[in-house]
Amino acid sequence: MLNSNVIRVFDPWRKGSLCTCPFKYTVNVYTGCGHRCIYCYITSYIRDAFNPRPKKDFIRLVMRDIQKIPASSIIDVSTSSDPYTPPEEKLGLTRKLLGLIMKNFRVKILTKSDLVVRDIDILKRGSSIVSMTITTMDERVAQIIEPYAPSPSKRIKALSMISKYGIPTILRLDPILPFVNDSEKNIRNIIRDASKAGVKHIVSSTYKAKPDSLARIIRSFPDLGEKYRDLYIVKGSRIHGAYYLSKKIRLDLMRKVKEIASDYGLTFATCREGLVSLHDKGTICDGSHLFKAFNR
Repeated sequence: MLNSNVIRVFDPWRKGSLCTCPFKYTVNVYTGCGHRCIYCYITSYIRDAFNPRPKKDFIRLVMRDIQKIPASSIIDVSTSSDPYTPPEEKLGLTRKLLGLIMKNFRVKILTKSDLVVRDIDILKRGSSIVSMTITTMDERVAQIIEPYAPSPSKRIKALSMISKYGIPTILRLDPILPFVNDSEKNIRNIIRDASKAGVKHIVSSTYKAKPDSLARIIRSFPDLGEKYRDLYIVKGSRIHGAYYLSKKIRLDLMRKVKEIASDYGLTFATCREGLVSLHDKGTICDGSHLFKAFNR
């Protein structure tokens, strides 16, 4: 395992039964994220989490770390703080990172920003995947739950542009929040638009409640306070320090997403739900089966 503060093996949860990701590495360009999504889990372990700042000596440390990683390894950018958090537009650290790792590694971008299209010229040079998080197509709801992230329509447009360059794209429909974005209409609208944009695979997950994020959700949707406490605290399960919905509710929600994905010919998998039986055959939960053949 790398002894590094920058590129690390992903991640402690691999040791648990809920994570089905393949062996891979992860690098977070920034500490914290400026999208300020109310459901965000990083506020439970990152100080001043909604104030993104670049890591000290980031590029120098990346250059050191990549010497230790076998060629063709998968590197996720990023699994905690969005690599295209607002400061990236001026700082360009993610772009510099891609310039260093694109040649020798398989690179998967995880983001909810259309700024990723800026780096298509680098991503198309090697084996890359872009996974875009979209939780609703309702601009009003998006403004409440993801106040500083680009609009859903911008994200769909970005997926379409990326797909046209032959870069595989994934829709991450995560998290699904009860009574907020869990309607069949909302889920179908997202999957329909993502399918038109060239997406081939969907990863989905339900919201996992922690005290800080739960408090933000209840402040934003006061009428849901008692419902969420009942669903998560009273009737849910505590797993890895978070409250999960009951397995039946999670199973019903994930089946709904899977069925709609199938309607549009898209493959499906869940993330950290313990519902591997729902995953489509031949797929890997995080979409890494979509990587093209690696050529150095």
